Amino acid sequence: MLPKEDLLKGIENREEIVRVIDLAEQALRTWEVVCTDFVSPPVLIEIQRSFSRLTELKILPWGGYPQAERQRVGIARSDLPLEIDQIPLAAIAVEGNFLFDPANHRDFLGAILNTGVVREKVGDILTLGERGAQIIVVPEMVEFFQVSLQQVRSVPVKVQPITLDELKIRPPQKKEINTVEASLRLDAIASAGFGLSRSKMSDAITGGDVRVNWKDITQASYNIKSGDLITFRGKGRLEVGEIAVTKKERYRVQLTRYL
Repeated sequence: MLPKEDLLKGIENREEIVRVIDLAEQALRTWEVVCTDFVSPPVLIEIQRSFSRLTELKILPWGGYPQAERQRVGIARSDLPLEIDQIPLAAIAVEGNFLFDPANHRDFLGAILNTGVVREKVGDILTLGERGAQIIVVPEMVEFFQVSLQQVRSVPVKVQPITLDELKIRPPQKKEINTVEASLRLDAIASAGFGLSRSKMSDAITGGDVRVNWKDITQASYNIKSGDLITFRGKGRLEVGEIAVTKKERYRVQLTRYL
């Protein structure tokens, strides 16, 4: 048995991590590779942090492509092989004419959840403009979606299975930014990185639109450090690089913005 209470110390997503621990114990008992459903980035970070202490197990996250946000986690005994092809994934194309009624990520997700499927069965949603979307799912849900997912917004859709090789992955666009700030406050760094005024960024932070390392941060005065990842809903991600102190005791910060 695994030391469950030790693994749960400091964990915020307790219910999700308990389920993963149960799967890990199954992997130890059966000598088989087991997989979680899709987990969000905050949960994945906590899984990696908790399981890094265990020598008898290894984990491998995979969401269908290298930059996938939502991923399944394979779990196996340390002395067994564990490769990404052992993590079951499937993909579907949701096709319709969205020229006159465009649908965004939230629209496709809403249509999926309206079929009664829980979020954990669905990975990343890749929107394709007027052509629809491609969605990564657990394999056992493909036939269900072919029957049950019939409309997104006002648009009738047809669902077809596709291979992961057919996914239209857009390479991440990024922009390098250098800024000098009087402090390392979140509102100052995020304002420089996302090109918004300090007051608007402060409002976004207190409004719950900004995360640091996938954790909700609602204090504009929160101090940023090198290596942090700042996400701003609808605006992309900001990676904090090297931080240096200038002669005038200000902070020179290297930022990478992913659009």
